[in-house]
Amino acid sequence: MSLKTLRLIAKTFVVFVLSAILIGLLYWLFAASRWDWLVKYFPLLLRGLWLTVLLWVFSCVLGFILAVPIGLVQVTGPTWLAGIARGFCTVIRGTPLLLQVWLIYYGFGSLFPQIAQYYPAFRQDFMWLIRLDAFWYALFAFTLSFAGYEGEIMRGAFLGVPRGELEAARAFGMSPWKALIRVWLPRAVRLVLPTLAGEVVLQLKSTPLAMTVTVMDLTGVVRNRITQDTYIVYEPLMLLAVIYMCLTFVAVWAFGAVERMVPQKR
Repeated sequence: MSLKTLRLIAKTFVVFVLSAILIGLLYWLFAASRWDWLVKYFPLLLRGLWLTVLLWVFSCVLGFILAVPIGLVQVTGPTWLAGIARGFCTVIRGTPLLLQVWLIYYGFGSLFPQIAQYYPAFRQDFMWLIRLDAFWYALFAFTLSFAGYEGEIMRGAFLGVPRGELEAARAFGMSPWKALIRVWLPRAVRLVLPTLAGEVVLQLKSTPLAMTVTVMDLTGVVRNRITQDTYIVYEPLMLLAVIYMCLTFVAVWAFGAVERMVPQKR
């Protein structure tokens, strides 16, 4: 039997197995599973999806804004500030995100009620309900986590920009600030785009941890409401997986479009 025939048999077998798995999944989805709960909990799912997207997008945006100076001071100094930034990145990358979320929520979250015991007026202002909302603590924790990881990546990106481009900017009479904005930062962001796309996807897959501090995001709605009320487990989890896959596809597509728009060389 020739090698070409063996390859054809192997390809046919793989296609047959994948087709059987797909047919089985489709049969399970449409014939053997229950979806009557979807109409009732659809508004809750939409609200949970909205909170998940807010937590994901804002933590990535705010975290990247923090990551730029964190990475920059590690390259340019001063030494004491670079040490603080390096220590921050080390602590963030060396501790689990779940632990960070718990420390911030149960730490700051318990601090405000204790203050209100001694200063009752602290409970009366319009910020009181915001201080008690777990979403803001989760957003703060996710932002710091993203900044810690991305800050170290930005440090490498700043170092990866050729020195000749910065010297050319100074030769044209650019101030350090103008050289940073027009040359150094854009080139560093271009270098870090593929890695940034992966970090954004990882951030999305970390958002279910917010459920552990009572945030009713998409995962919280599925686990704390739908499965507990209906005792249906697999169908909500499958729906959850599909939604996260769609969000991941959107993120990858968006970063791919940005990479195609940015010139490869300058």
